[in-house]
Amino acid sequence: MTETIRFLMCATDFYEVDYVINPWMEGNIKKSSFDRAKEQWHKLYKIIKEHAIVDLVKPEKGWPDMVFTANAGLVLGKNVIISRFLHKERQGEEPYFKKWFEENGYNVYELPKDLPFEGAGDALFDREGRWLWAGYGFRSELDSHPYLAKWLDTEVLSLRLIDDRFYHLDTCFCPLSGGYLLYYPEAFDFYSNRLIELRVPEEKRIAIEEADAVNFACNAVNINSVVIMNKVSETLQENLTKVGFQVIQTELTEFLKAGGAAKCLTLRVTEPVLEDVHATVSVESRTIRMEGHLLDAGIMNQALDLIVEKGGSFKVLNFNLGIERQSTSVAEVRVSAPSHEVMEDIMTLLIDLGACSLPQEICDALTEAVKSEGVAPDDFYVSTIYPTEVRLNSEWVLVQNQRMDGCIAVNKTDSGITASCKLIRDLQVGEEVVVGVEGIRTMRQTQSREQRHSQEFTFMGAGVSSERRVELIVEQIAWELRQIRDRGGKVVVTAGPVVIHTGGGQHLSRLIREGYVQALLAGNAIAVHDIEQSMMGTSLGVDMQRGIPVHGGHRHHLKVINSIRGCGSIANAVEKGLLTRGVMYECVKNNVPFCLAGSIRDDGPLPDTQMDLIKAQTEYSELLKGTDMILMLSTMLHSIGVGNMTPAGVKMVCVDINPAVVTKLSDRGSIESVGVVTDVGLFLSLLVQQLDKLTSRYPIHPTV
Repeated sequence: MTETIRFLMCATDFYEVDYVINPWMEGNIKKSSFDRAKEQWHKLYKIIKEHAIVDLVKPEKGWPDMVFTANAGLVLGKNVIISRFLHKERQGEEPYFKKWFEENGYNVYELPKDLPFEGAGDALFDREGRWLWAGYGFRSELDSHPYLAKWLDTEVLSLRLIDDRFYHLDTCFCPLSGGYLLYYPEAFDFYSNRLIELRVPEEKRIAIEEADAVNFACNAVNINSVVIMNKVSETLQENLTKVGFQVIQTELTEFLKAGGAAKCLTLRVTEPVLEDVHATVSVESRTIRMEGHLLDAGIMNQALDLIVEKGGSFKVLNFNLGIERQSTSVAEVRVSAPSHEVMEDIMTLLIDLGACSLPQEICDALTEAVKSEGVAPDDFYVSTIYPTEVRLNSEWVLVQNQRMDGCIAVNKTDSGITASCKLIRDLQVGEEVVVGVEGIRTMRQTQSREQRHSQEFTFMGAGVSSERRVELIVEQIAWELRQIRDRGGKVVVTAGPVVIHTGGGQHLSRLIREGYVQALLAGNAIAVHDIEQSMMGTSLGVDMQRGIPVHGGHRHHLKVINSIRGCGSIANAVEKGLLTRGVMYECVKNNVPFCLAGSIRDDGPLPDTQMDLIKAQTEYSELLKGTDMILMLSTMLHSIGVGNMTPAGVKMVCVDINPAVVTKLSDRGSIESVGVVTDVGLFLSLLVQQLDKLTSRYPIHPTV
């Protein structure tokens, strides 16, 4: 027996599965055998008494889970933090455990009543006493961890549980003597697994399979070289034996029905105390403010879900709900994260939703100088599609050239301070770039319920429209196109060669001719196949009238490339009368600018094709300025590229027969985008038909 090691246990006098507060209890209410449970508990008690001292706390009627003493609290030296149970079914245990510790000379600490923490079920000391592993996600809150660090004067490492079968840390995680660790990696999120790997050397980590995990192999009692557990596979037993542990198996099936095993039935009250270990905790908390139609627009749910999904925790401090239809709501939320790194990730996403610091806590944005051309500082803020402001010299400055996936460069001159989005590659040495998430806010358009539902262009909802709704969608797009043209707005089209192959070229040509298109962004392919059809009647060597391949047609596209190259440009081919119709012809004749971005697969290419990708992106960006709507016609790469360059507020219509393409554009986050899953040729045909109907219904009258 190891005289210095003591455990606290509670007999099974009132044990039963009376309710459901974890997945293991499902279907097991009143199905636990009292006699078998008593027998199994006494076997465990006897085994532990052979290796350590066991104290007993008196069981109390009405509290069947008192038998799981691991949840009584967390002990270090003569200090104990009493548990704050999440579920009311266990909250009545707290005073009994508190009384036992007080009567046995412990200094008792109590957490705030609204801060769940379930003792040594969710807090496990490294067996060498170097730090405390603390779990959160189901029963214990992350905000309890700073209290643990302070009151026990120890380092706390936070681990997030993500599988509700392993609702307590001790169900899937067991520190062992000698610095070893028995654990089930799939029960934790990415950040937690990385933290485990950083602290525990690979040769000390014993990762188990699911079959052992669901038998609660990790819910084990470790006393020096002895490991006491419910049931273990031969492979795991061999792995433990190889590194010097003696495995003792004792059946605890009746307690598995309530979601517990050996470790849950015991509380170690003698943990190693190291004099050189002191309180440190990486948990970081911030308070954010959100304003708008938080419930109507679902922003509040998005924000809270985001915090949890990214590994954080939250507490809603204040929520003032708008009392009238036009009123906005205001919320203050405290956000906690297990580390500064995770907090930065969470805050970046919350800023995208319009969150910002409390007015009294707002400080200027931080900047760092660029040290190498085309290389941003490590912690640079990544820009989004939403209008953004940064706080500089105590003033909010609107960021120019808003786009996603860039950084924010700050320019200070005698005339003032400006900020603009820049691609990483364009950064110059000495430029100041915004880093971190302080002093940054995005501006999301606030709309009332009535405003949102009264918009005539109602299909714009960041969704993907199904085939059966195409005609309705086309009618709405046609209405918007007519409105933009009549007010002198700007529509940009990005299109792929499928437009030509499906017979949509004639319809796109007409849109350009009638003033519905102000710029064309495409690749070499659509221009080549459009010119091939215009000059030779084929597209990819297929007769567009009869739909059959033409003899020798596979050479047609190379012949037209050669002809245009002979003219020097597409415009010269039009001027010489070589090119007399088609999409590219209409662009030239109607002074509609275009940019053809090349790729590695291009034949020729055409002399107008920009083969320098960086220059092509720059030209795209210039042509996109001032755009009201973008029609993305069956070109995945160009559509995604254009979408990344486009700020919020620009309506985007992505048409493709492949749902994955339109979903990709809709997922970028803009509420003004929609995907239409249909044949692009059919879409363009229906679009010009709807425009004809609008013209006949609302003819343009000449100005008198």
